[in-house]
Amino acid sequence: MAGVKLHGGLLSPFNYRVVCALKLKGIPFELIKEDPSNKSALLLKYNPVHKKIPVLVHGGKPVCESMVILEYIEETWPQNPLMPSDPYDRAQARFWINFAENKGAAVWKLFRSIEDQENTMKEIFEMLQIVEEHGLGKKKFFHGDKIGLVDIAFGSIVHWLQIIEDIVGVKLFESHKFPGLHAWLKNYKQVPVIEENLPGRDELLVFFKGRYEKLQASARMQ
Repeated sequence: MAGVKLHGGLLSPFNYRVVCALKLKGIPFELIKEDPSNKSALLLKYNPVHKKIPVLVHGGKPVCESMVILEYIEETWPQNPLMPSDPYDRAQARFWINFAENKGAAVWKLFRSIEDQENTMKEIFEMLQIVEEHGLGKKKFFHGDKIGLVDIAFGSIVHWLQIIEDIVGVKLFESHKFPGLHAWLKNYKQVPVIEENLPGRDELLVFFKGRYEKLQASARMQ
């Protein structure tokens, strides 16, 4: 197997997606920690367009953007599949991955900007409601009884959303409003690879609270 390296940050939800996919597949890799405030020459070389993590380097060739990387992993290493085998089911999985990518951006908007927070919270609530009613249903995981790429996509949104809620001082993801998603999240976190690699709550709170305070200070100076 050609060498696999991952340029990323330990507390990044997007880096976490790739780590979990590689470990669920049983693919050995080297993690190269990147500092977002002091990007390495290699990161800028491998991702000259967006200049951000994560970047997977396989056999010297870079692949950028977390969900693109996950698709590459799935196609390159077919063992322990993370997508359904049926074409229709695969199409449905891609639909919900795309939904997560498009709608999940509101979570980071809530973190980064104090403007128009009411509409941002409405966007997040509607996203959760749609996923609860139409995406997950009564299933254990999005693919059924087995974890897959859709779970990884939403796991990196919901786990970090709970941290951001505490920092910003709002509550959207409540168990009585989203019982199905709460049950799913509990099952998701009990998967050994997820449990071993999901960043801890306290660690995330410290890191993102520091970043949030810096963003707020910068906004007040403008």
